[in-house]
This record gives sequence, structure tokens and C-alpha cells, in this order.
Amino acid sequence: MRIDVRPVARLRGTSPVNVAASLGAVFDAVSSADVDLARLRVTCDWIQYRSNFAEPVECRPVLAEHPPPGQRAVAQPPAALELAVDLRRAGEVDLTTSIKQALAEHADGATVARTVLEPWGPARDSCIWRFNALYWQALAAWEQATGREYEQALPGGQTQARDVEAARVLIRDLLQVWDELDERRALPDSLYIVELGVGNGNQARTWLDTFAEMDRQHGRDYYRRLHYLMGDYSPHVLERARQAVAHHGDRVNSLVLDATSPQVTLGFLRGRAFCVYISNVYDNLPTDEVATIQGRPYLVEARAYLPDEDAGQIARRYRAAGKLPALIERLLRLGPELLAEAAPDHFPDAGHAVQFWQDVWSALRLQERYLPLAGLDAYQPLASLTGEILRPVLEGNGDIRMHVSNGALASFADTLPLLHPFGRLQCHDLFVTAPGQYQAGFHGPGKYDGSVVNWVNGPLLALIGNRRGFQVQIAAMHGRPGASVKTLMAQVRD
Repeated sequence: MRIDVRPVARLRGTSPVNVAASLGAVFDAVSSADVDLARLRVTCDWIQYRSNFAEPVECRPVLAEHPPPGQRAVAQPPAALELAVDLRRAGEVDLTTSIKQALAEHADGATVARTVLEPWGPARDSCIWRFNALYWQALAAWEQATGREYEQALPGGQTQARDVEAARVLIRDLLQVWDELDERRALPDSLYIVELGVGNGNQARTWLDTFAEMDRQHGRDYYRRLHYLMGDYSPHVLERARQAVAHHGDRVNSLVLDATSPQVTLGFLRGRAFCVYISNVYDNLPTDEVATIQGRPYLVEARAYLPDEDAGQIARRYRAAGKLPALIERLLRLGPELLAEAAPDHFPDAGHAVQFWQDVWSALRLQERYLPLAGLDAYQPLASLTGEILRPVLEGNGDIRMHVSNGALASFADTLPLLHPFGRLQCHDLFVTAPGQYQAGFHGPGKYDGSVVNWVNGPLLALIGNRRGFQVQIAAMHGRPGASVKTLMAQVRD
């Protein structure tokens, strides 16, 4: 039996995690369980997101081979079992009993009471991302129901990317580049700046107000030639951002776009953007996870479900006995307002449909299993990439589980061609900066209000950028060396 304790930063200090108590419960449970201890892996994490997709104790099969389509996790004897314990919530449950129950689920002939919402598949294909998309599409209805704007649900009640001094540093660098190009008569008439993921517009307002002030002092009248493009998936968010920068008039345009393929909307900018600014977008894009276990590569498969007790309560509340999965599918397809119109017997108005949405989201869980890969080249992170791109990041790190950050990879790779040869991409986000960090803590998925959050695989993005001729660096945010959010900078290699 192998035991991994990952939250290394919490093993010391004034309030260290009581690992001994949790491991004692593990040993008590497995000593009487019908399980081959030689095939058991115990993984102890600290899930910092108080709202998440995991139970305090879970058991994940490590499959010996790919099962036939539709076959459940334990229909074939697994090569191993991973027992996952959340140390943060270990004291909230009878840990010994919970472990015994989790192990019993994988005994021969065991059945588990849960309402499954989808078949097994890569995590990026899970319906949790359809819920994530629904959140941004129907954000106004969610905010009306909660009585707060979405940024208030973030840690500290705001994003960490609003910084006047950081804007001044970036603008100062841009002015220097533009002056040098202007002296060589190489500066284009239109100066394009792009922001992806505009939030409430504070970043755009801060940047534009600062730019206008610095340009007046600079005396070259670049503001008159400026085109600031705001792109976001959510029309509601874009409208709020437009109001924040209305005083900059026709210097600003807004576009609804898919962050994973920005060139579909912004292709006309190819080679023309002097700065693409991105904040807290990549951590909200679909991602798979891969793992190496005893030298063999695995894909982490997932399926969403509702625990039986929660499903029963929700079904009774909305008179949906026997109809819950179908009703959830209609919610994801129609949104809350149209769902209320289409199913008035369950939802007298849109407010009740939003409450249904929130109840389901709160109860939603993910079941996981490890699916063996014949080789990394058998996995396709993007249509244009094979899993071989993962080898430099996976190799040399032993047993490891990490995000592929598929959506972030797609967005990053599709954004780089937009840059002017003297342009740069600057991104603030939750970046893992070294593969070893995945062995020392939990990095998602978690829930922010109604959306999904995962840390982003920084080394993998840097590898993609370097192979395309860009210099990529990830460093602490300006003036915030201890912040979880880091700054990624990419520009054409000299």
C-alpha cells in the first residue's frame, strides 16, 4: 500500500494538518476491508475550494484496460484502487466508516445509489463545462437570485488584476516601442490593444484612463490612433464593461467571442495587436487531467452525478420524480427562462428555474477513474497536437497527476498569431509554475459560485509558446509577490 500526502505546506506551522488522525482511520478501515492492500494507493489532499466536486472520501479505480463502451467502472477487475481523502473535511465525517463504504462500492456485485448524468469520458467533455457555459450565458439571472455580482464570489471579493502601477509599466513599454517604430516610419496608423475576459470593466477603465493620462504627458497623440477591443463570452459581462469605459467613446469596441478560438472573431487582427491582455480566463476553460502511475500514462475519466439523497430532495422539491436527468438536460440546453416556459408544472416562473439550477449545481459531484493509454501519442490534447507534447513535462516527475489545460492551450496557441512582431501577450491567472507543484497540493477543479476553476499548467503553455518562436515567462504579479495569481508574458523571441 502506497500513501501520498500532498498538502506539504500544511504539514507545519501554527495549525498543521493532523495527518496522523486521518491515517489512523485509513488503517482501521482497510485492515477489515476486503481489498488487496498491495493494489491500494492512498492519496491525501487538502481541497481548498469549499465548494467542489468531490466527496470527503472517494475511491477511484485504476483500470487494467479500456472497458467496452458504457461499461461501469468496476465491471472489470481494476489493476489498482486509489483511495482519495480530503484532509480539510476529514474531521467532518466518520472517516473510518466513509472509507469502508467507499471501498465497498468496488466489491464484486456492489451497487451504488447515485443519479448519473453522463457516460464516462475525458473531463473536458463533462457536463460541468456546460454548467460553466450556462453560468456566463445566464449570469444576470444568477446574480439576481444571489443578490451579488459574480466578482464578489472570488477570494477576497475581487480579482487580483486591477493595478494602476502595473498598467503604467506596461504602457511605458508600449510607448517606447511605438516611438522606436514611429522614428523608422514603421508604426501603423491603428494601434490595437485586446483584452480577453473583461470582468466588470475595471481593468479596461484603469488601463484606458492611465493610457490617456500618460499619452497627454508623452505628447505623441497615440490615444487618437488607439483601438481597444474587449472580448468576452458573456454578453451580460460585456455590457457591464462597456458602461465602465463609456467615457472613452469610439476608442473602445466590444465583441462576443469564444476564448478557446479567438481568431474566429479576431482573425482580422493577425499580426497587428501590440498587446493582448488576459485575466482570469484560462482557469475557467475546459481541461482534461492525465497521470503517470508506476511509469504508465493514464487519462483521468470523469462522469457527473448527484448523490442519491440530494437527487431525492431536488426531485421532491420540483415534482420531478423519475425526470431529474432529463430536466437537467433541458436546463443546460434551454437556460432557466426558457425552461420555466417549457416546464411550467415544475417551475412557475424563471426564478424557480434558477433555484433548481443552483440546487443541482450545489449537489453536483464528479466520479473519476484512471483509463490506461497505449502511449502518450494515443491521446489528443488538441486537434493539432498529440499527447507527445506532454512528455517533457511528465518525464522525471515520478507518479504525478496534472491538468492538460486543453482550453487554455487552444486559446494561447490561437492568440499568439494575433501579436504584432513587437507585441506581447500578458496573462494573469492561477498558474502552476513547475510540474512538482502537482505533487504538493490540490489544483482543482473547484467551484466559484456557478463556474468551474482549475489551475493552469504553466510549463505546458511555455512549451507550446517556445515551440512557436515565443519567449514565455511566468513570474509573480507586479507588487504582489505572494499572490496565487501569477503573470505570464509571451513575446517573439529576440
